[in-house]
Amino acid sequence: MEQAQPTLPVPADDPSAPPLPSRPTLLPLYLALAYVVLIGYASLYPFANWRDLGIAPLEFLYAAWPRYWTGFDLAVNVVAYVPLGFLLALTLRRRLGRWSAALAALLLGSLLSAALECLQNWLPARVPSNLDLACNAAGTAIGAVIAVWSGQAILRRMARLQQQLLAPIPHAEPGLVLLGMWLLTQLSPETLLFGVGDLRQVLGLTPALPYAAPAFVMLETGVIVCNTVVIGLFARTLLTDRTYPHLILIAFFVLALAIRTLAAAVLVAPQEALVWLTPGARLGLWIGAVLLSLLLLLPAAIRIALAGVALMAGTALVNLTPPNPYSEAALATWRQGHFLNFNGLTRWIASLWPFLALPYLTALGRRL
Repeated sequence: MEQAQPTLPVPADDPSAPPLPSRPTLLPLYLALAYVVLIGYASLYPFANWRDLGIAPLEFLYAAWPRYWTGFDLAVNVVAYVPLGFLLALTLRRRLGRWSAALAALLLGSLLSAALECLQNWLPARVPSNLDLACNAAGTAIGAVIAVWSGQAILRRMARLQQQLLAPIPHAEPGLVLLGMWLLTQLSPETLLFGVGDLRQVLGLTPALPYAAPAFVMLETGVIVCNTVVIGLFARTLLTDRTYPHLILIAFFVLALAIRTLAAAVLVAPQEALVWLTPGARLGLWIGAVLLSLLLLLPAAIRIALAGVALMAGTALVNLTPPNPYSEAALATWRQGHFLNFNGLTRWIASLWPFLALPYLTALGRRL
């Protein structure tokens, strides 16, 4: 009997490698766009006191390197742009080839960094730096090189996983990005559990209702029920029937609660890890789970329509819910800490998420 010869791994870009699935994944493109927005936010925060300081926009390019800097600052500026270079190179490689895509990714990442550094000239709280630009460009280059060497294999795996898990509906990738953004909002311990769309702090509005415990429990329960239904119906419509979609939904909600618990423990205090588990939260999770189980039996088009209705209802309720003074007391130490930038990012995403998700759900419903 002949001994089987060991199979050598096929290089990612070898001509003999199996072809990509016929339907290329657009997920790297949408992730790259979302990441550009995140970088822009982090670079220009706090978006306040814009004014002309009398400095030429490109003067920082010719200035001496900053006198005061730390290795940690340099590492952060490099690492922050590695995913951008990686995603841009993955997005462009089908049209340009791997090395041309890497060069284009480096150019785009460097131009983005330069543009943001220029804009910092009008923000008194920020200081443009040629050293930051150099580190950002280096990070983009590192990410692009990683994509050169492993991009083909990663694209192939992503496309196959997408075909295995996602329903054959158009533009499923933006839906995945929206669900990922929703998970990111759970990192903010100050928002209601699953609560998105609260515009009061963004617009500087005062609460419409005073705090009263019975009314608060009812409103909090309604917010959680509505958003449990929204996320469950949204995610289920994206999933194919072949891969145990209900188990994936359960895992997704468990992940969201784990993120919420970990964020409260790390950002606030370990003893406040379950600060979100209020009476209204427990009731809302139970009612939401039962209602979602029933609604999942409906056809996909009806599910999406109901998700849109629940999204609008949940957004209205979260803007009526008064602040919980007990939760505010627990979160006071975090607000005085070093996470204000992170807090602002998650709050903005939470505030805008329904207004990004509703047009997507509307467009998706028309195609089902």
